[in-house]
Amino acid sequence: MTPRTHLARALSASSAALLLATTPLAARAADPTPPPSAPAAQATLPPAVVPTAPTGVSVSSTIHPGDTLAISVYGEQPFTAVVQADGTIQHPLAGRVLVGGLSVPEAHDGLVAALHKYIKKPSVTLAIQQQGQINITVLGNVKNPGKYQIRSGGRLSDAIAAGGGVATIGIHDPIARVQQSNGSMTSANVQRLLRNGDPTQNLDLDEGAYVYISGAETIRVQVIGAVSRPGNVEVNEGDRLSMALARAGAEASVHPDLARVHLTRTDPLTGKTTPSYEINVYNALERGDQRYDPILQANDKIWIPEAKSLSAGAIGVFSILGRLLGF
Repeated sequence: MTPRTHLARALSASSAALLLATTPLAARAADPTPPPSAPAAQATLPPAVVPTAPTGVSVSSTIHPGDTLAISVYGEQPFTAVVQADGTIQHPLAGRVLVGGLSVPEAHDGLVAALHKYIKKPSVTLAIQQQGQINITVLGNVKNPGKYQIRSGGRLSDAIAAGGGVATIGIHDPIARVQQSNGSMTSANVQRLLRNGDPTQNLDLDEGAYVYISGAETIRVQVIGAVSRPGNVEVNEGDRLSMALARAGAEASVHPDLARVHLTRTDPLTGKTTPSYEINVYNALERGDQRYDPILQANDKIWIPEAKSLSAGAIGVFSILGRLLGF
């Protein structure tokens, strides 16, 4: 082998070694994936860029009367407070503070502002420990009418859900009528609420609210006796005995005996009249027992005798029902 041949082989080997040494570096340069130890991009941002909720603040629903709040102020004993009907709580140091209708962060900031008079830099934690409950009555075209408890701040959709949903839907959209405890009356289109998700139809409900859902179709019954509007009465499908009495005017002035209401029914198949039976509607109104407030059928005949004494509470319910039904 000549010296020239040795030189050629040496140069070839050197070139191959250089190529092998540089290939991994080229591959790593082309690979966009950072090594596992590289820090995430977000970690390089300044802390102020990453939004965070204030420490100790529960990002939750709106606060309503009846809710129980858990409150802690640094350096003070933690305590709980129930939101009053006017939307306020009583804090041992800050006094009365408005929180009702606010979000939890808003209530937190309001309490901090109130405490600034007494503490230079108050550190506060606030959260809804337990949601309050309100009592409502759901009547009419729902699967399970009756008295229910729903969450504080509940709406019409919650009332319908509590009643098992709308029982029947026909040609005409069912209408919801709501009477609040202060006597105010509002109405909403149930179809627009449930099918279209229209939030304007989702009415707010207060403690003691009455909700009536109209039926899909109407039927005719007869009411006679101690009522101010005796005769044929039209009620909605799914309406109960108490609805017919309210439409017919079972008012204090005519002294209806709610403990002895007589119902006579015609069998739709045979056409025969069933024996009359006595119903204590008072139990349905005062105790919420739906067994004493049956769903009506077409051509039912109702007779209510005159009473020697009256139940103010039951007559008051008929007054509410009359308003719900448009009388």
